[in-house]
Amino acid sequence: MNMKKNQRARMAFRQRFSAIPVLVLVMACLLTAACCLLDELETRNGWRQDYSFNHITTWSDATREAVSQLPYPVHIYVLASGSEEDAPLMELLARYTAASDLIQVESVDPSLNPGLLTRFSTEGTGIASDSVIVSCETTDRYRVLSAEDFVNYGFDMDQGIYQIEGLSYENALTNAIVDVTRDDIPRIVIIQGHGELDEAGTAVLADLLSRNHYEVVYSSLQSSQLTLEADDVVFLLSPVLDLLDQEAETLRQFLNAGGRMLFTCDYTDPIHDMPHVQELMRYFGFHPMDGIVIASADEPDSCYDGRQLFLIPNMYTSALTESMVEARETTLILAGARAFEMPEENDRDLSVELVLSSTARAYLRSLDGDLSTLDQLEGDQMGPFALCLTGERMTEAGELTKGMILGCSTVLTSAELYAMTDAQSLILNACRYLSGREVSAVAIPARNAMRPMLSARGHLLGWLILAAVPLTVTVTALLVLVPRNRRVQESQRQRTSGTTRGT
Repeated sequence: MNMKKNQRARMAFRQRFSAIPVLVLVMACLLTAACCLLDELETRNGWRQDYSFNHITTWSDATREAVSQLPYPVHIYVLASGSEEDAPLMELLARYTAASDLIQVESVDPSLNPGLLTRFSTEGTGIASDSVIVSCETTDRYRVLSAEDFVNYGFDMDQGIYQIEGLSYENALTNAIVDVTRDDIPRIVIIQGHGELDEAGTAVLADLLSRNHYEVVYSSLQSSQLTLEADDVVFLLSPVLDLLDQEAETLRQFLNAGGRMLFTCDYTDPIHDMPHVQELMRYFGFHPMDGIVIASADEPDSCYDGRQLFLIPNMYTSALTESMVEARETTLILAGARAFEMPEENDRDLSVELVLSSTARAYLRSLDGDLSTLDQLEGDQMGPFALCLTGERMTEAGELTKGMILGCSTVLTSAELYAMTDAQSLILNACRYLSGREVSAVAIPARNAMRPMLSARGHLLGWLILAAVPLTVTVTALLVLVPRNRRVQESQRQRTSGTTRGT
C-alpha cells in the first residue's frame, strides 16, 4: 500500500516537474512579445527616455514648434547599410516621425539603390554613403546633410587647429526640414566671369547662406538661364576684369527696378581699370581709395596680435548693424583692407551710412610706395577710413535700391574668421538688410561631444550617493549587531549566574 502511494507521489512530482519547462517557455514568449510591443510603442510614440550624458536625442522646444507647423510632407532618406546606422541619429529621427504624420523616414542602402543618389545629386557633385537626404516633393526642394553637418567645430587659437566641440543632429535636421518646406526663399546670385571669387573660394560663404535658408546661385550675366528678379541680391565679389557693356546694362536695369547688390573690393583689385564696375559702385556713393590701410603700432587694440595689416575695425550703429551692436557682436578682423571715401551730401536721392571704420591713427599706404616697412612714412594719409558702407537710392522708377561694399573679402570667405569673430553675424545681417526679408535659422544649441570631466562641485549628488551606500550598510550593521551582542552578553550572564547558584 505504501509502495503504491510512493509511486503515485513520484508520478505526480514528475508531471509537475515536466510542466515547469513548458511554463518557463510560455512565460518567456509572453515576456518577449510584451517587450517587442512596448518597444514598438516607444518608438512609434516617442516615449523612449534619453539617459545619455549630453541628451543627444532629446528634443528642444524650437523643434517641437517647427514640426507642429509643417505645411507639407517631408521624406527623409538615411543612407547607410543596416550594420552602419548611426544609433543616435535613428533614435532622434524616430521622435520626428512620432511627432508628425507628415514626416517619413526611410533607411536606404545606397549600394542596393544607386538610383536614389542619381536622383538627388547635382551636376559635378556626389552624395556620400553616410548622408541624410531631406526632401519635400511639394516644393521640389531637398537638402543633403553629410556627417560634417552633424558636428560643430571650434577654432583653438592656441594650437591653430579646429576641434570638435559639439554634436548638432537636431539643429541640422530641423533647419533642413524648415528649409525644404518653405514656399519661397530669397536668392543670392554670385556673379561669375570676371575673375571674381569663384565657387571654390566662396564654399564657406555658400554653406552659411544655405544653412540659413538662402538659395545660392553661381552664374554669368550672359547666361541664358539667368533672369534677375527684383527681390534677388547680387554679389559682385572682387572682380579683376570689367563688365561688358550689356552686362553693365543688365545690372543697371536690375537696380533701377529695386534690385540689391553687395560688393567686395580688395586693396589689390585693379578698380581703375574697370569703369563699369566703378560706375555701379558710385551709383551707391562708393568711391574706392588706392592703397592698403595700416593700423598704428601705438594702438595694439586696433589690430590682431600686433599684426598691423589685420585690422580690428570700429563698428557703427546702422540699419545693418543695429542688432549686432545691441548683442555686442562687434568683433571683426579685416586681413588687408581697402578704404572708401565718404561721398558729399549733394544727392538728395542717395543716403550712405558708415558701417565699419579704422581708427583716426591708422594710415593709408599706396601700393606704389615703400612696402618694405609698415612704419608710418611721410606722405601716408591719416585716418579714420571707411572700410564698409551701405547706400540706399530712390531710383527713377520710384523703387528703393540698396547696396553694400566691404573692403576685405576674407571676412566673407574665411572659415577661421567665422570661428574667431562675428563675421557670420555680419554676413547674415547684410543679407537681411539687402533682401528686406527676415529669414533666419532655427537656433538649437549643439550638444556636448565629449563627456564632462568629473568634479566634486558638478557631481555633488553623486558623491553623496557614493558616500551614502557604505554609510547605510554601516548603520544597518550597527543596528543589527549591537542589540544582538547585548542579547548574547545577557544570555552569558544568565548562564553564569545559574551555574553559580547551582554550585
